[in-house]
Amino acid sequence: MPKENRGFTLIELLVVIGILGILLAIVLIAINPARQFAQANNTARRSDVNTLLNAIHQFAADNKGVLPANMPARGAAAENISSVAADVCADISPTYVAQLPTDPTLNVPAVSDCAVAYDTGYQVSVDASGRVTVAASGAEDVGGTTPVISVTR
Repeated sequence: MPKENRGFTLIELLVVIGILGILLAIVLIAINPARQFAQANNTARRSDVNTLLNAIHQFAADNKGVLPANMPARGAAAENISSVAADVCADISPTYVAQLPTDPTLNVPAVSDCAVAYDTGYQVSVDASGRVTVAASGAEDVGGTTPVISVTR
């Protein structure tokens, strides 16, 4: 009685591994983790910009239209919201926003203590007519275009 060999040949195993490799490559291209992370960071930036602008406007509404101290002068260039430039932390935190949000790529927690040095990674400016703009300069390239993330009110 002849002995039967059961199992796969080397060629069959190589073909299956090759097919799995091609499928994995297609899935990685379709998912594109780098693009997903960039989109998530940009979404966080949009939310943070709105949060900061809302807090500044709530402060102004409660103070008869007066903007927080240390804001850039009307028509001046945008300044970083930080402890050395547009230091609005003490005016808006914690009354109007629990913590100042920071750019996701800075890898630092939100600012909860205004007495220490901080930099949010976001900019604020006031135009000649008094409209406030908060912007995120660190927007990441998504699909060949780098979005402009800013809100003006």
